[in-house]
Amino acid sequence: MSGGPAGAVKSSLGAGCAALMILFFTLPAWASLGGDVSTIQADQVHMQGTRRMIAAGPYTVHEIQASNRTVVREYVSADGKVFAVAWHGPWFPDMGQLLGSYFEQYQAAMQMQSSTHIVRRPVSVNQPGLVVQIGGHIRAFSGRAYVPEMLPSGVRVEDIQ
Repeated sequence: MSGGPAGAVKSSLGAGCAALMILFFTLPAWASLGGDVSTIQADQVHMQGTRRMIAAGPYTVHEIQASNRTVVREYVSADGKVFAVAWHGPWFPDMGQLLGSYFEQYQAAMQMQSSTHIVRRPVSVNQPGLVVQIGGHIRAFSGRAYVPEMLPSGVRVEDIQ
């Protein structure tokens, strides 16, 4: 026997913890700004797109052509970290996915801007640790986001497109 009711509770808790751990480790991990290169394939699946890699000196660009014709480029440093993302196409990409842990900082900056500006103009967030620039119009959007401190030596902001 399992030791009566106390043993049954312990067994149930153990099974519950195991189920939570399995769920936690099987959730998709998205590559995002500041994230690791190993998760870029999950982005490709999420966007239902095709991917190609382009070597560009001190970094590699992982370009994903999404099924909705939006192109996302993830810039990865030699140490395997995504230091910038850029996109263009008829639709906005999932900003939460692309910005990852920087998304809350972006949202807060956007809330500050929307309370003081009309939102129909290009977006520019320039804060310590995060730069986001978005422009365009319906069916022709583009933008980029990067962490200035993470830019590899010799990489210019203009290279992120």
